[in-house]
Amino acid sequence: MTRPALVLHGGAGARRSENYDREIANMRAVVEAMAARLADGASALDVTVEAVVLLEDSGLYVAGRGASPNLDGRYELDASLMDGATQKAGAVAALQGFRNPIRAARAVMEKTPHVMLAGQGAADFARDQRLEAVDDPEAWFTRAGQGDDNHPPGTLAHGTVGCVVLDAQGRLAAATSTAGVFGKMPGRVGDTPIPAAGTWADDHAAVSCTGQGEYFIRTAAAAQTAWRVAANQPLAPAARAVIDRIGAMGGDGGLIALDRHGNRADPFNSQGMKRAWLDVSGEIGVEVFG
Repeated sequence: MTRPALVLHGGAGARRSENYDREIANMRAVVEAMAARLADGASALDVTVEAVVLLEDSGLYVAGRGASPNLDGRYELDASLMDGATQKAGAVAALQGFRNPIRAARAVMEKTPHVMLAGQGAADFARDQRLEAVDDPEAWFTRAGQGDDNHPPGTLAHGTVGCVVLDAQGRLAAATSTAGVFGKMPGRVGDTPIPAAGTWADDHAAVSCTGQGEYFIRTAAAAQTAWRVAANQPLAPAARAVIDRIGAMGGDGGLIALDRHGNRADPFNSQGMKRAWLDVSGEIGVEVFG
């Protein structure tokens, strides 16, 4: 048996001028709940989805309930997940009208022959799967990203949650969800719903990214991290090299990663990145800066 481990994030782009006490308390509570699930033998895939659902529903992050509208006033949500044991993946992009895009992504993986559904097709599928709809968007969404002066309308936006897990059977999984911030262009899709760019899991590592997604797409950031590990580079320098490359290109953000031994990496080049973890010793930690 393997000692389980978990890392989650609530997005890069944290600023030292802001107070994140609510997010810190929420992330710790999510890790504690998922630690109990892992102790009961839950699978890595189940735990990644459950953790991301809790983060989506909190309304504290720019994902799920925390979404802000795009320039057309519509709420478009993206998510993806990947099962390292099988390398199956599922994703939705520009999904409107539903509460938990990560649940829709899992349904795509398990109920269709496809990896990604987008736009109206994703919404029609989510409705067919009887996923929970949002009937009154203005009442439901908290607009956690509105007023973020880090990224005004027309620029590249931060706003993501994610989770990577190693379970007691040695299986890895990753999941990521986002909504973008206020003022994004209609139809904009970043790295979050794209396996290899924003999410990746295989036998070597599980990775979830956060930041300016266009740069993570251009570097295949999540998969590149895992492939470096597969080529016998230790996890921490592998992850750091990917973020350094993104920084050299002019982008910012971060990622979380676990390898099959339970080693953790969480590099970022923004001021901060909201993150929490359960390590193989059973210790739980939460950090935003540092």
